[in-house]
Amino acid sequence: MLILNKTDQTPTSFILNGIPGLEDMHCWISFPFCSMYVVAVVGNCGLLYLIRYEDSLHRPMYYFLAMLSLTDLVMCSSTIPKALCIFWFNLQDIGFDECLVQMFFIHTFTGMESGVLMLMALDRYVAICYPLRYSVILTDAVIAKVGLTTFLRGALLIVPFTFLTKRLPYCRGNVIPHTFCDHMSVAKLSCGNVKVNAIYGLMVALLIGGFDILCITVSYTMILRAVVSLSSADARQKAFSTCTAHICAIVFSYSPAFFSFFSHRFGGHTIPPSCHIIMANIYVLLPPTMNPVVYGVKTKQIRDCVMRILSGSKDTKSHNI
Repeated sequence: MLILNKTDQTPTSFILNGIPGLEDMHCWISFPFCSMYVVAVVGNCGLLYLIRYEDSLHRPMYYFLAMLSLTDLVMCSSTIPKALCIFWFNLQDIGFDECLVQMFFIHTFTGMESGVLMLMALDRYVAICYPLRYSVILTDAVIAKVGLTTFLRGALLIVPFTFLTKRLPYCRGNVIPHTFCDHMSVAKLSCGNVKVNAIYGLMVALLIGGFDILCITVSYTMILRAVVSLSSADARQKAFSTCTAHICAIVFSYSPAFFSFFSHRFGGHTIPPSCHIIMANIYVLLPPTMNPVVYGVKTKQIRDCVMRILSGSKDTKSHNI
């Protein structure tokens, strides 16, 4: 039932109806969602544990990886538990303020995900192009400052979303065709002018995504130039191998983001809404699931730490390589 505050037409709650058109398949869809979420939570918590307690991982690259893991945990935990409640128990109600809080966390930490990937690209640039000054440039204080700045950038740019959404009058029902409170999905229920919301949303996407992609592109262009100039084939291969996991993380993060961005603008009438919603969930679930797997497989230091723990070794410390 739609309950409105008569003075400002603000609903007390919304109804998240999951994936429209696939209601009969919600139970089946929940299994891959749940499996990926469990892998994401276990994998990222495992990475955070290793980075916290292994001396060999107390390096800038792994501090940035810890930021990525923490961001991934918050990002998927802001959405997937509620989606599973919808799929399994039909618990579709979400309070208006709760919806705004979820919106804030989702957009803040998806923005932070992009920012951390950008910082990791800069980390690889410094490590490959200025190896002798690596530890001097990326000190613990610098890492803490850039990490905090990345979070504040996302939070400060996303806070206006909540105010822009809260000010709108809602008279088109309270059913959101989604598994979570996305900014424009909520705004579309308003009978007011949402042009400001749409313009600001596009501006934030360009400010965060556009800037981060530019920095990543420039970083890898400089890395490529530095690696190609190396005379030894082994040195070139080793330099490229240090970037493999990060490139995979970029692909897992930006591919569903680009699909959602362009499909909404150029394929909105040809692509079914259920496809948009599934892709939106993949966007917040795929990177947290795959990042710990990729880094665990591709990074020798992490792989060695895991094997040592699994083998029951008493020595949990290792030397830097």
